[in-house]
Amino acid sequence: MRPSRLEVAKIGETFAAAHLKNKGYHILAQNYRASRGEIDLVAKDRDFIVFVEVKTRRSLKFGLPQEAVTPRKQQQISKIALAYLQERNLLETPCRFDVIAIRLSYHLKLLRLEHIKNAFEFQEEK
Repeated sequence: MRPSRLEVAKIGETFAAAHLKNKGYHILAQNYRASRGEIDLVAKDRDFIVFVEVKTRRSLKFGLPQEAVTPRKQQQISKIALAYLQERNLLETPCRFDVIAIRLSYHLKLLRLEHIKNAFEFQEEK
C-alpha cells in the first residue's frame, strides 16, 4: 500500500530532526501550531532560533522539494515565527529561516537531504 502524503511528511521531519541534532542543534518544538498554520521544526543553533520548513518528495514530478517553499509559504512561516517569538518574549533573539529538502526512495529510504540555511528572510504581509 502506498504511504499517504502525511506519512511521507512525518518520515521527512524525523530525518530532518535527526540531522539537526547530529549537527548540534537543540530541538525546541516540532509541528509548532499557531492560528495561521504550523512550522515543522523550531531549533536553537548557538544564539539563533531557527525556524525550519521540511519538504519531502518521493519523486521530482512536481519539482525539487525546496521549490514548494513559495513566497506565500514564506510569508505564512514568517507570521507563525513571529507568534512563536512573541509568545516566548524572544523578539530580541536573532532568528533565521532554513529549509530542509528531502528526497526519499519509493521504499521511503533517505536518498538526499539538503539543509539550506538562511533560505529566506522574514516576509512581511503586503
